[in-house]
Amino acid sequence: MIKINENYLKLQASYLFSDIAKRVSAYQEAHPDREIIKLGIGDVTRALPRACIDAFHQGVDEMADDATFHGYGPEQGYLFLREKIAKHDFQDRGADISADEIFVSDGAKCDTGNIQEIFATDVTIAIPDPVYPVYLDTNVMAGRTGLYNNGRYDGIVYLEGSRENGFIPELPDKKVDLIYLCFPNNPTGATISKSGLKAWVGYARDNKALILYDAAYEAFIRDNTLPKSIYEVEGAREVAIEFRSFSKTAGFTGTRCAYTVVPKNCTAYSTSGERHSVHALWNRRHTTKFNSVSYPVQKAAEAVYSDDGHRQIRELSDYYLKNAALIRQEMEALGYACIGGENSPYIWVDGQTDSWKFFDLLLEKAGVVCTPGAGFGRCGEGYIRISAFNSYENVQKAMARISEALEGK
Repeated sequence: MIKINENYLKLQASYLFSDIAKRVSAYQEAHPDREIIKLGIGDVTRALPRACIDAFHQGVDEMADDATFHGYGPEQGYLFLREKIAKHDFQDRGADISADEIFVSDGAKCDTGNIQEIFATDVTIAIPDPVYPVYLDTNVMAGRTGLYNNGRYDGIVYLEGSRENGFIPELPDKKVDLIYLCFPNNPTGATISKSGLKAWVGYARDNKALILYDAAYEAFIRDNTLPKSIYEVEGAREVAIEFRSFSKTAGFTGTRCAYTVVPKNCTAYSTSGERHSVHALWNRRHTTKFNSVSYPVQKAAEAVYSDDGHRQIRELSDYYLKNAALIRQEMEALGYACIGGENSPYIWVDGQTDSWKFFDLLLEKAGVVCTPGAGFGRCGEGYIRISAFNSYENVQKAMARISEALEGK
């Protein structure tokens, strides 16, 4: 008799964004003539940068000629891309990261979910609340949690965010082994200072813990005092893995390219207390289960680091930040407290009511899709996340509709 992994039965009925899609679909069926403006899921809407398109075409043309054709590439990614990443994203900012510590992949979502495979199932995990659901759900699937009770899973240490702490959780008051952090944060848009990161690195070093640091939105940071990488903090190489993505940086959500940084001196421990290289473990897992990203896509990603590429991706993130500034300005003018939207494409809004109720209000009265905060954890109840990923014209239209709907509420 074939048996299932019963940990999957602990999961809630469906993924958050699937629930949203179902509600939006039902609304569209009932109102076929109503234009829906989507400011919910964090999917980009603008075309790939010209530099990336040109490089993409070049890569495809090479695949069309026997003399320049590429078959299987290195599982870790082509060196031409990894060297550019190491120099521009880390070394130029004073972070000691080399090309052979970078693993190219098809998405930060995949990597943040897959990385937990190399750790024991009985480690104690600390996860922020509110949080990107993938961190939590993949650990439920792996069997690291108990049952779901009152909005939370038994066995998880929840790092609570609130208006009082600016949605930057405090250090755990107990010993934990594996810590998920995300800054600029998804969903709240909160950012962390270098001194704040230093405290987390110190905690990890003192407790032989490991930090999984999701920096997928670092391209939106405009405050030069804020760190873009955890490796800007001394000692982080020993206790942190960092995830990055070209999805929001360069519009690669449908093109798929990301990377994970695992320093060679990052270590974890066996049951007997023996130290082991996390880099070696991830390399073994990565080369066994993954064949890297296609050659043309990696050529397109490399173009991000050209002079034209740098300028064009900056223009992209500036465009979305302009949207974010408008959203925050309009929501605050309506009397709603917000964070994010300044160094992040997300605006976290205190909806002053039940999250799903506010979601339904904006959908039904304004034809605008947001994301209910309750879907990101118990501490997200009462909030909504509004995404800046759309055209400026649609954001203007959405905010006008929202203003009308909320003023007449």
